Order: sequence, then C-alpha cells, then structure tokens
Amino acid sequence: MPIDLNEHLRQKNKNYKPQNDNNSGNGNNGNNRNKGFQNYPKMPSFNLPSGKKMATLYALIILIALLFLLKPFTIINSGEVGVKITTGEFDPTPLQPGIHFFIPGIQKIIPVNTKVRIAEFTSSETQNFRNIDEGSIRDKAISVLDSRGLSVSVELAVQYRLDPLGVPQTIATWGQNWEERIIIPVIREIVRNVVGSFPAEELPTKRNEIATLIDQRFRENINNLENRPVQLESIQLTEIVLPIAIKEQIERVQVARQEAERARYEVERAKQEAEKQAALAKGAADATIIQADAQAKANRIISQSLSNSLLQLRQIEVQGKFNEALQNNRDAKIFLTPGGSTPNIWLDSKDTQRSSSAGQ
Repeated sequence: MPIDLNEHLRQKNKNYKPQNDNNSGNGNNGNNRNKGFQNYPKMPSFNLPSGKKMATLYALIILIALLFLLKPFTIINSGEVGVKITTGEFDPTPLQPGIHFFIPGIQKIIPVNTKVRIAEFTSSETQNFRNIDEGSIRDKAISVLDSRGLSVSVELAVQYRLDPLGVPQTIATWGQNWEERIIIPVIREIVRNVVGSFPAEELPTKRNEIATLIDQRFRENINNLENRPVQLESIQLTEIVLPIAIKEQIERVQVARQEAERARYEVERAKQEAEKQAALAKGAADATIIQADAQAKANRIISQSLSNSLLQLRQIEVQGKFNEALQNNRDAKIFLTPGGSTPNIWLDSKDTQRSSSAGQ
C-alpha cells in the first residue's frame, strides 16, 4: 500500500522527546516539550494521488509499453499489399497501403512487394546476390548444350511483377519464396530447351528468333498457372557466350563471306561497265546508221530532183567559171568530162598546191 507521508510525520512528532538540562523538573517538562515541538522543522505537505488513480496510471504505462514491445500494427507502403494471416488462415482480400492493426499472437500481417522485379542471369564477375525486398535477383548465367553438345552460356534479364489482387492466394500456394518455384527454375528450363535446339554457330544470327521463342513459352507457362499469379513484363536476351572454337569458326566464315561479297561486287561492277560500253558502242553504231540513212535519203532526194536541163545549166555555169579562170591564168590545164555528168577539173601548172572546184 502507498505510505501516507503526513501520517508518518505526525507519529514521529508524538514519539519525539527533547533532552533537558540538569535544571529540568516536572514543572518544566511541559514547557520544554512544547519548545521542542516548536523548534522541530515542519515538512512540506504533498498531495499524492489516491490508490485508484495510481493503479490507472500504472495500467496506462503498461499498455503503452506493450504497444511498443508487441507492435500490434503494420504499415503497408506504396507498391506493396498486405496479407493478413489469422491462426494460420490467409485472408483472401489483400490489404492496401496504410496502417493496419492485428492481434499479436493470433494474427500477423506480411507486406508483399508488388513492384516490377528483375531476375538477371549473368556471368559477370560481380558477386551474385538476391535482394528480395527490393525486387532484384542476380543469378549465374544459364549453361546450355547446343544441338551438337557444345557448351553455350546465355545471359538474360526477366522483368515481372505479382498480380496485386492474387497475392494472398499466391503466398498461400507458393510461399514467400515463390520466385524460387515460379521464375528461376522455369526460365532456366525454357532457355535450355529453346537454345539447345539450335547449333552454336547459328545462335548469333538467330538471336531475335530465340528471344521471341523464350518470351512466348515463358508467357504460356505463367498463363497456365492457377490464378495467373505473375505478370510478365519483358525478357531481354543480353548475351550469348559461345565457345572459343565456335567464335573462331564464325569469324572465318564471316571473312569468307565478306571476300565473296567483295568478289561478287567486283563482278557486278565489271558487268555493269561492260554493259555500259556495249550500250555506248551500240549508240554510236545506231548514230552512224542513222546518219548514213539520213545521207542516203538526202542523196535520193537530190537525185530525184536532178533533170537533164538542170545538169546542162550547171555545166554551162561551171564552163563559164573555167573560162574566167583561163583569162586570168593561161597556163592552167583543164580536164573536161564528156557529157558533163561529172564536174570539170582544172589545174594551175604554176601553183604546186592542188585546187578543185565542183559544180552541181
């Protein structure tokens, strides 16, 4: 029980006996006692709460301590949903972001990340890690045997997310390590099946086809699961690591193809040049033929326009010119063509240069 301080002081004052000098007597005992009470210091009085109020205060303190120790509430952040479990039974309705209370020892709430998660399979020297809370998983590259038994390493990244509405059923069915059962082993098996059906030397050229097949088969596998717990965002095929022998073989094939392409280009270029020269020659020949045809046509027109009277007139004109020339140069030699069918020709014997004159 709480101690009443005032009552304690009163009892102490009653039992107090002051010490007297040698001159003390019966008559002075009362006065000395009174003086002793007057000289005794008075203690301040305290107004302490009663027993019921103290009990209430203690209960409140205990309740606050239990709230901090047991923490019967959970805060669900944005990008998460909560799964409430009551005596082992999962509540099918997910809890939305906010604060949610539960009964400790009977209930508990599990926050589950519903943001986009990444599972990366890589052979880089960076140490493999798994950060489930942040939604990142890094695992070793997938080792595959091609159609001829050669070892190939495949690197890829898978982006996916949980269906927020089906999270309670997913956790109840697959557990909190659902990625180890739905994502990791499935993607490894699909990659091995797809890549293993191709020979290693064809993998670089059929990269897009392989990525499409992996995406299709993984989506089919997820969609066939009950309640479709996972939504696939994308699959990126980042790298196909081939054996050194296959790399060298592919490089040799590429070099040979480049040489063949260069030779084919040279042949095509020579062919085009030959066709160009042939076209030019044909054009020149055609021009010559056209010119000859035009000349022949002109000659036919001219020949058709000639008559005996016109020829005689031309002959007279030419003869007149020769006569004028003889007047100026008597040493000239003149050759006359009988009948006047061809032009007359004259030569100056004093001049070493040859001159000719034609008349039509």
